Amino acid sequence: MGILASDRLLEVDSENVSYYVLLSTIYANTEKWEGGIKVRLLVRDRGLRKTPGWSSVVVGSKVEVVYTGNQTHPKYIEIYKELKVLSAKMKSIGYVPDYSFVYQDVEEDEKEQILNSHSERLSIAFGIISTLSGSPVRIFKNLRVCGDCHNATKYISIISEREIIVRD
Repeated sequence: MGILASDRLLEVDSENVSYYVLLSTIYANTEKWEGGIKVRLLVRDRGLRKTPGWSSVVVGSKVEVVYTGNQTHPKYIEIYKELKVLSAKMKSIGYVPDYSFVYQDVEEDEKEQILNSHSERLSIAFGIISTLSGSPVRIFKNLRVCGDCHNATKYISIISEREIIVRD
């Protein structure tokens, strides 16, 4: 991989995975997919691990933690079923997914699946199916909420007639 000005980020601290994530995002935003793939391969080859995205939601007296793309949660089938219903309802009232927040070169249906597997959406869906109708849903996230999830949360709040608070 040739050294570009942006690649010098890696020279600052080659063990800090955040620089690799930033560089990969820069490549994705400019649709230089090959550069992003090379950066992800560097991360893998150097044995670095990025912080997984997770969100937590309080259900009753228990804090539930849900990871991005989680399919091991005991209620993951119900969570994804609820997300499918919510997505259809959101689209019917004007929601359009913003794929610019998907930093991978994949087909549009895969991009939508990636957005729907963000931890905050999974936590919101879990909160909706696990709490009384009309009760607020409070989500705490370890990373920043992407713009599409911010927008989707507004739609889900309208559809579910609930106050949804997402803190990052």
